[in-house]
Order: sequence, then structure tokens, then C-alpha cells
Amino acid sequence: MANMGIEIAGVTFKNPVMTASGTFGSGMEYGEFVDLNKLGAVVTKGVANIPWPGNPTPRVAEVYGGMLNAIGLQNPGVDVFIERDIPFLKQYDTRIIANVCGKSVEDYIDVVEKLSDTDIDMMEINISCPNVKEGAIAFGQKAESVYNITKTLKERSKKPIIMKLSPNVTDITEMARAAESAGADAISLINTITGMKIDIERKAFVLANKTGGMSGPAIKPVAVRMVYQCAQAVNIPIIGMGGISNAEDAIEFLMAGATAVAAGAMNFVNPYLTEEMVDGIDRFLNRHGYKDIHEIIGCVK
Repeated sequence: MANMGIEIAGVTFKNPVMTASGTFGSGMEYGEFVDLNKLGAVVTKGVANIPWPGNPTPRVAEVYGGMLNAIGLQNPGVDVFIERDIPFLKQYDTRIIANVCGKSVEDYIDVVEKLSDTDIDMMEINISCPNVKEGAIAFGQKAESVYNITKTLKERSKKPIIMKLSPNVTDITEMARAAESAGADAISLINTITGMKIDIERKAFVLANKTGGMSGPAIKPVAVRMVYQCAQAVNIPIIGMGGISNAEDAIEFLMAGATAVAAGAMNFVNPYLTEEMVDGIDRFLNRHGYKDIHEIIGCVK
């Protein structure tokens, strides 16, 4: 049996398989399909300082090779999350990574400080949120903004911080370097790619928001490329995601330099996906005679 264990910022994980934020809730909906004890970590849906209603409907659309979503990070707020979701997840032998969202630096600080005193293991900061004070440009689209918010939250957090990078930038490595230099413990990528769909019969946008985040198998080659580029640019661990449909896809990300992998949109197609990934990676390692998962992490140069 190969060793599947990994470590990120001093936190040990039994295997590298995680859930991508926003596709798994806090695991409650998937508990009847997936044994959460088998997963390396559950990464929760985004948590804000107050309840967010999200965007008007329709806010999900199927497209070739994936889906568009403009949910708008609907969530019940950090207080409900602490009271309801953390106790649920603590029943399982899996790491808890809370995804944090906000519309201003103050929003993020509020959530990070509240979560610092809870039983979660790490926080993943969603910097694809539009910054209301910067004309709605996402926090993650300027290296200076990435640096500033990372530094601020590292100073306030008692837990390790993962910065989730947006692919909607000219140079993803610039954002990765900014996060690393500001003290991020890890980065995760990619978040969704901005897309659009038009109903030609109605001559109207399919999504009420006009644009949405594209996820699913179609974005995987872009995600693998960006993970590889960031793995060459920084020395902190990377959690790779973007269109993972099976164990083979996950192994591509690991070989490109990701320490861990997260399944997102395809959980909606196959709710058993994460568990199947754990088994599939294990089988691959054993079939090739690898004793440890680190033998394949970043093996493609």
C-alpha cells in the first residue's frame, strides 16, 4: 500500500482529495453518497460575515463541457456556519477548510477573526469576490490587492491561510508570487473562468447576471497549465482544481505540481466522485509501484 498522506502548513491530511468550495455545501447534502471519513478534507461553501441572498435567478446554466453559475455566494453567514456546519463536520475524521468571502477587507477580517477560535483546520480565502470599494474589480485581479489582503488576513488569523486565485488575470504567477510574499501558507487554483450564454430564441442572456463562472471538464487544460506555472514560480503548496472528473484528471494536477486536488462541478454529475478519486489514485500508485504519493507530485518538469 502506498502512503497517500500529505501536509500543508503543518496540517496533515490522510490523502490529497478535497472538495471544491461551493460544490459540496458543508457535506450534509453529500453524506448519504460519500463517506466523508475517506476524504482528505471538506472545503465548505463560501462563508460571509452576514447572510448573503445571492444573485437573482436564473443563475445556473449548462454549457458544452461544463456549467455556468452566478449563484452570488449565497450563504447563511458565519454565525450559522459556526453553530451548525462545524459541529456536523466534526463528527467525521476529515479536515475542515472553511472558504471565506467578502465584499470589503473589513468583511473578510470579521469572518477570519470569528473562525480563528473555532475547530476548523484552515481557511481558504476566495479573492475572486468583487471589491465594492475598488469599483467591483475582484481582489484577486491585481497583484497589489492580493498582497495587501493576504498580509492583512495572515496578521489576523490564528489558522493557516490558503489564497484561492482567480484565473481571470493576465499572469497567474504574478498573483501566486504576491500571495506567497505576503505570507500565504498555500494557494488554490483555479477558480471559475468568466463566461456567458445567450438564448438565441429569446434574444436574451440565459443568466440573470449576464455572466457567470465557467466550471467543468472544458476548463481542465487551462487549470493544469496554471497549476504547473505556479508550481514553478512559488515554493508554497498548491491545491489544484478545475474540471476534475476522475482520478486520472486528479493525477495530472499532482504531476503538474499540486500537493492536493479538489473536485468541483463534477460532484453534481457524479456525487460519488471524491471517494472514487481516493480509490483511483491509490490504485494508480500501487499499479506503478510507487510507495509514496510524493513520488508523483511535481514529477513533470
